[in-house]
Order: sequence, then structure tokens, then C-alpha cells
Amino acid sequence: MDENSPEAAAVQATLVASSLCQKLARELVGKDTLSKKDRSPVTIADYGSQAIISKWIRERFPHDVIVAEEDSEEIRKPHHSKILEQITYYVNLFIPNSSPEAVCSWIDFSSRSVADRFWALDPIDGTKGFLRGDQYAIALALIENGSVQLGGLACPNLCPNGNDASGRRGSVFWALKGKGSIQMDLEGRNRRSISVSRIDDPSEAVITESFEPDHADHLFHQRLARRLNISKPSLRVDSQAKYGMVARGDATLYLRIPSPSEPGYREKVWDHAAGSIIAEEAGGKVTDARGNLLDFSSGIKMEKNYGVVVTNGVLHDAVLKALEMGEPESQNRCLIESLG
Repeated sequence: MDENSPEAAAVQATLVASSLCQKLARELVGKDTLSKKDRSPVTIADYGSQAIISKWIRERFPHDVIVAEEDSEEIRKPHHSKILEQITYYVNLFIPNSSPEAVCSWIDFSSRSVADRFWALDPIDGTKGFLRGDQYAIALALIENGSVQLGGLACPNLCPNGNDASGRRGSVFWALKGKGSIQMDLEGRNRRSISVSRIDDPSEAVITESFEPDHADHLFHQRLARRLNISKPSLRVDSQAKYGMVARGDATLYLRIPSPSEPGYREKVWDHAAGSIIAEEAGGKVTDARGNLLDFSSGIKMEKNYGVVVTNGVLHDAVLKALEMGEPESQNRCLIESLG
């Protein structure tokens, strides 16, 4: 790998940010964090991860736009001074002599507008997973003229092998357009090529979906599974780790059909750019629920797409066909209307 390449910069930045998040998870996330509604650990991780990656990318590619989830407006406010101190403390462990002002300036490299070439960054994808000590991901992708050129997911809590009984955790997925997908460990070692499953019978498929029910329509996913004669229980997982699971064959399908309670909901570019190229370069297929390719060029929100469907490629047409079927007929009408 060329040390000056976008891939090398992205890999190194993401691995460093992953180390920061792991340290925060060990030191600040307790068993009662969720019950106390204490979001400060994930807040520190979000901002710290974004500061590190944004600085790393901007130093090497000063003219590139970075589209990320956070800005420093809130943490600059006086009543959040303690949070900013904690963010700065943890960033300093990885970038010595970082001041609060410098950290804020790195966070604010983020733009709210896409460009012909831009990086899409989700510094912590899977907030509740992070707080539960479950799945989350650091997601980074480079997009040129609406096409994802490279994507990476660091998943600190995902086992290297879906059937790994050793207790080891930590998987990093990377893909370059036209070059395939790889998996490695959190130290950047043990690289191996990965590919999707070749299951061609829908009844043998395994669906993965969001852990949180407000992120997708789980009931509709269940109806779709029945149409496809899928009997295996769904794997409910936070974050874009689901893309990695499809890419290496742990799951066959990843479904994300919006909940009826949010009919106008549209996905955000940083929630799918990195994962999509990893699944595609592993042999999978990624579209929206209409069968359209995901559009990463129209803005932060993917306004031209409805939902997301990720498969091993072999089953994609069958899944899209099942999406068009009604159960009962009134459900079909509602689905068609919601799809426009």
C-alpha cells in the first residue's frame, strides 16, 4: 500500500480513532450508563474520533471536503467545558500537545455540503451499541462524482470470525473500487480477502437488520422473510457492521425499510457509503427498496433513495420482487404509495 495514498491515510486514521474509542469504552462506559441516560462517553468518542480522522485526512489532502456528523458548536459553550476538557484529554493520548481550540478546529473541518470529491465520516456509527458494549463502527469513505472509491469500517467489538469461540473481538473491513474487499484486525494485521455467501435458496438466507426498532420496520422485515420462506431468526446488530457481516458471509441479506412512523425518512450519506462499497466489492449488491443504486451525490440526506437492500447478489432480484408483493393486498397498496 502506498503510504501517501488515500487508502493508507484512511486506514491509519481509522485505526487510531478506533483505539481512542476502545479506550473510552473501557474507562467510561459502565453497566449503568444507559440506565442513567449518560451519553457523555459516546459524546467524547464521537468528537474525539472525528477530530483525529479529520485532522489526519486534511493534513494529507488539504483540498478535500470532509462531510461528517458533528461540529464543535455545542462543546464550545461554557456549560460543556468539562466535556471539551475530556475530549481534549483523550485526543492528546494519540495526538500530543492538542489544545481544546485545535481539537474544535479539527472537528470543524466538516462541511454540511457534498462536493465532486469528498470524504463521508461517521465517527461513531451505532451510538447505543457503543454504550451497551455491543456493536459500533467508525465509518469512512471517499466519494468522487457520486461514486464511492474506497470505504472502511472499524468494528472494535465484532469477532474476526462469525463462529469464533475464542472471545477475540475486533474486525476492520476495507474496500477499493475494483480491487475487492479485505478484512484485518485492529492492528492492521492478518489481512484476508472476503466474499459474500453463495446461497441461492432464499429459505436458507439469514437477514441482518438494525438492533433499534425505530431505525427500520422490523414487522415489515418479518413479513418479507415469510414471503421468502426464511425461517432463521434475524441478526439484529447496530451500525454498519451489518455490511461487513454480509460481505464476509455471516448474513445473506441486510434490510433497512423505514418505519411507517417516519414515512419521509431518508438515510444519510455517512451511514451507508463505506459499508456499501465493502459489500459490493465482496460480490454483493446494494440498492434501495425500489432497486435504484444509492445516490451519494445529492447531499447529506439521500433524498433520491427509499430504504436500503443489501444482498449477496444472487438473491437480490428475489428480494426486490418480494418487496413488491402485498400481504395482504392493502399492505401492497400502502407499500407502493410509500415508495412513490
